[in-house]
Amino acid sequence: MVRTRDDRIDDAVIAAALELLAEKGYAELSIGSVASRAGIHRPAIYRRWPSKRHLVVDVVVGQIGIHPTPDTGDLRADLIAGITTVVVGLRDTVVGSVLPALVADLAADPELASTFRESFFEPRRNSTAAVLESARVRGEIRGDFDLGFVLDALAAPVYYRALFRHLPLDVHLAEQAVDTVLLTLAPR
Repeated sequence: MVRTRDDRIDDAVIAAALELLAEKGYAELSIGSVASRAGIHRPAIYRRWPSKRHLVVDVVVGQIGIHPTPDTGDLRADLIAGITTVVVGLRDTVVGSVLPALVADLAADPELASTFRESFFEPRRNSTAAVLESARVRGEIRGDFDLGFVLDALAAPVYYRALFRHLPLDVHLAEQAVDTVLLTLAPR
């Protein structure tokens, strides 16, 4: 007999992890504490997530989302909407406080870094890349640009501020990042 995955367990574990991350932080989070808070046995959690780091990656995905950038035909507004999801996610959820420790773990664990890129980073980039391609086809931006660099340039200021907390994370930052990038993409 094959067991079906119970979404209620997933939801309870994610909710418990969010609460504990907010209360105790990343370093103090453990699968045991999540299991206790969620009322779930640890083996049920380990069947879904091999480590707390994997669980936290799913928490990040759930809090910030993976398809942020709409394609309404207004490139500036669409890009600002997409980058604003990162700003809000890192400013207004537990993800902002978790990010520095998670990034350190990603650097030390290539498999986890790959999982993070595949489940969070790449879908977000693909969403934004599709909007940029639509704008290129419309002739709104030039066609000869380095897509990877543009995608990095849009999000980098937000992640930098989230990691170092030296200046505020706000919607104005999203607007500045988008406007700066759009200057370089103007048709020649």
